[in-house]
Parts: sequence; structure tokens; C-alpha cells
Amino acid sequence: METIILAVVIAVVVLGALGGLVVGSRRRRPLPPPPPSPPDITAPPAEPHVGEEAETPREETRRTIEEVDLPDASSPVVVEEPPVVEEIPAPAIEVPEPTAGRLVRLRARLSRSQNALGKGLLTLLSREHLDEDTWEEVEDTLLTADVGVQPTQELVERLRERVRVLGTRTPAELRTLLREELLTLVGTDVDRTVRTEPDGRKPGIVMVVGVNGTGKTTTTGKLARVLVADGRTVVLGAADTFRAAAADQLQTWGERVGAHTVRGPEAGDPASVAFDAVKEGKEMGVDVVLIDTAGRLHTKTGLMDELGKVKRVVEKHAPLDEVLLVLDATTGQNGLVQARVFAEVVDISGIVLTKLDGTAKGGIVVAVQRELGVPVKLIGLGEGADDLAPFEPEAFVDALIGD
Repeated sequence: METIILAVVIAVVVLGALGGLVVGSRRRRPLPPPPPSPPDITAPPAEPHVGEEAETPREETRRTIEEVDLPDASSPVVVEEPPVVEEIPAPAIEVPEPTAGRLVRLRARLSRSQNALGKGLLTLLSREHLDEDTWEEVEDTLLTADVGVQPTQELVERLRERVRVLGTRTPAELRTLLREELLTLVGTDVDRTVRTEPDGRKPGIVMVVGVNGTGKTTTTGKLARVLVADGRTVVLGAADTFRAAAADQLQTWGERVGAHTVRGPEAGDPASVAFDAVKEGKEMGVDVVLIDTAGRLHTKTGLMDELGKVKRVVEKHAPLDEVLLVLDATTGQNGLVQARVFAEVVDISGIVLTKLDGTAKGGIVVAVQRELGVPVKLIGLGEGADDLAPFEPEAFVDALIGD
């Protein structure tokens, strides 16, 4: 009996202990989490996790593949064409005015400036009595027109002799007499063609020289137009590397008539540019190479030596066919000083007188020919592109004495 009671007591104690454990475990609460650390102001915000910014899915009707309209295979497919880009046309090549008879067409412009010389001489020769004072006035008129001392004396002597033999002098006879003597003075038996067609080779090589301000680069460009008008192909050599924009100016002239321009760096070696121009002209098979040299003051020996160097370098390819000296007609006798110095450095073969329409001193044509022993081959009579004309003695003298 005692044994049963003892077993019951032990069982009750065991059950009570187990119940307490269960109740204790249910009442135990987890410790609160530690307080969050203060946010790092400098740290970038954390990137959102997947689904954090997801919105509530919208309810929309979904179409089945049977309900989707597919394009009809028979309907034409429209393809958009790319926009048309308009090409800017290249500048048209100009056709220069023919050179034949160009001076005749420019005669009116020449007459306006030179007519005073002829009229003055005709008025003096028409006097009833031609005494010594009258002949002195004739001399003064010729000298004022820059004919030069020696040519003036020769002309006056011939006029005095022919007037004495002629006796009576009608206006028509005087005009014929004066025209004949002026033509003799200017010279009609001289070859005035610009030599650009050497025998057995191409190209012809022409070098253009002159003092600053005479219009040398412009004359070179106009000469290219003269040659193109006569059916020649041309390469231009921009050997004037010392004057700003000289090469640009020459290239513009060339582009207008389709002539290629060879140029070098600014302040580069002019002889090198001239050499390359002749080389490219030979490779291209053109008819003429025109070389524009720097405008040099005749008082600067170093620059004149540079001009001689250009000539020597060019002649390594072939001899120069023409050396044209550009002179400003308005400078009168000063142009003769320039001409002498240039003639000592290079062999001048022809003269280009520019701005002849801007002076009444047309006698410079006679004076400069006498000074250098070479003919005037071209004259400039204005600012127009085709105002450079081959010199024609008859048209020139007719412009001097008028109708």
C-alpha cells in the first residue's frame, strides 16, 4: 500500500515539473532588436530590391494571337525614300574673251587717256608758220608724254624735214604724216608675240617679274585668260610666297578658267615652288607654265638675288621661253629705273605695261622699248578680267592721234 502511494506521489511531481517547463518556455519573450545605427549621410542610397517599386498590376484585356490583325501580304509595302541631298554645282569655268582684235575693242578706253598727245601735236603742226618756238613746243609735248629725249629728237628731226618737203599741209596730210612717224617710232617690225610654244617640247615656261604695286599677280592671272582664250592649257606657279594672300589671289584667277595652281607654304622658298610648278606642268602635259614671282623692290639686292635663283632653278627643267617685266605706266620715267635693274638680273624678253588707261603719258611705250631693247607685248587698260590686250602698234597710234 505504501508502495502504491509512493509511486503516485512521484508521478504527480514529475508531471508538475514538466508542466512548469512548458509554461516557462511559452512566457519567455525574445530580446528586442538593437537600435538601428544612424544613416551615413555620404553613402549613396541603397538600390531597391526586386519588387519594391512594383505597382499593383493593372487589369487589361489581353488579346489572343487569333485576335491580332496581321498585315495583308497582298498590300504593298511602303518604303520611305531617303531625303534627296542637293549637290552644290562646281563653279562654271569662264570662257575668256578672244584676244584677236581685243585692243581694237578697247581703243575707246585708250583714246580717252592718250588723245591729248595726238591732238596737241596736230594742233601745233597745223600752224601756218612753224618757227623754232613751235618746234620747241612739239618737243615739250613729246617729252611731257614720256617719249624720252633721244626718241623725241629723232621724231622732231624727221617731222621738220617732211613738213619742209611737203609744203602745204592739209589736216588729212598732217594726220597721215604724224601717224607714219609715230608708227616708225613705236616699231612695226618687231615680234610682239608671247613665246609659249617652244619647238620639240612642252610646256612653254613664262616667268613674270616686277616691282610691288604694278599689278603683277593680277597680270599673271589675266595672262592665263589670254592663253586659255587662244586654246592653251595652263599651270600657274604661285612663287610669290612673301606677300600675304598672293597665292590665294592667283589660285582664284586660275580656277575661273580651269587652270591648276601650284603653291607652297607662306614665306616658303619661291624657287622650290617654281621648280614644282614646271615639274607638274610637264607631268600634266600642259602647254604653258606661268610663274608669278615676288614683287621685289629694285633697291633690295638680296631680293634681286633671290629672283636670279628662281631663274636658275627653273632652268634645271628647261630654259625660260619668256621673261615678262610688268611696269606701271603711271610711274613714267621711274619705271625705266626699275627696268634697268631687272634687266641686269634676268634676261627680260618682253614688257607688260599696266594702267595705261590711267595716264596721258603713253610715250612710255617708246621710252621703255628704247631703254631695254625689248618690245612691249601686252598692255593693261582697266580692271576687267579681259582688259589685258596684246599690243598692236597701229591700234595704239590710232588711239593717240584720234580720228
